[in-house]
Amino acid sequence: MNARPPAGPGTGSGPGTGSRSGTGSGPGTETNTTPRRRGRPPRTESADTRDRILTTARDEFSERGYEKTSVRGIAKAAGVDPALVHHYFGTKEQVFEAAITQSFAPAIEAPKAIEDGPLDGVGERLIRFFFGIWENPATRTPLLAIVRSAVTNETAAAVFRRIVATQVLRRIADRLDLPDAELRAELAAAQLVGTAMLRYVIKVEPLASADPEQIIARLAPVVQGHLTGP
Repeated sequence: MNARPPAGPGTGSGPGTGSRSGTGSGPGTETNTTPRRRGRPPRTESADTRDRILTTARDEFSERGYEKTSVRGIAKAAGVDPALVHHYFGTKEQVFEAAITQSFAPAIEAPKAIEDGPLDGVGERLIRFFFGIWENPATRTPLLAIVRSAVTNETAAAVFRRIVATQVLRRIADRLDLPDAELRAELAAAQLVGTAMLRYVIKVEPLASADPEQIIARLAPVVQGHLTGP
């Protein structure tokens, strides 16, 4: 029987073998030399990664709705590990809230419509601001997704209510400085949301195809009455 030659450096299974530290293609080579990156990316990439995840999440929620969207699906579409989605945003509900906040950003500027002039014209200013958002396809599309998700899912509805209450209604109420300011702001919002539902979501005619100026002329006094009336 011939004796087995001793294992030399870089061969066999001893320390320094190609399958662990060299450039060979044996088992474990890629695992140890190019491990799959999980968790937090390098700082230089973190902002871009977070933005990409958030944009992807907004698109996924817009296309699929809240119930059919998953954290795993968002991660796959964004090209990242699901752990990164959880790292930046937490639960699916928190991802949805972040996506809503991004999509809802134009509407959050609504309280400024009250500041930009006297209170006796606030109804028309608020209505025009409202239609400026909904008549623009770029801002209308994500808002439609938000409203549809809120109508069909209670978790999504709770997130939507929280954002509307804290980011829009409360700020409008603070600027009114009138009795029952919160109720006034909510009644005005109900008028606007109801109009959006009938015109843009359900598309009830003739409201769905009516001239925006005609609707503004009819709604402005009503919203004005809610906000500043007796």
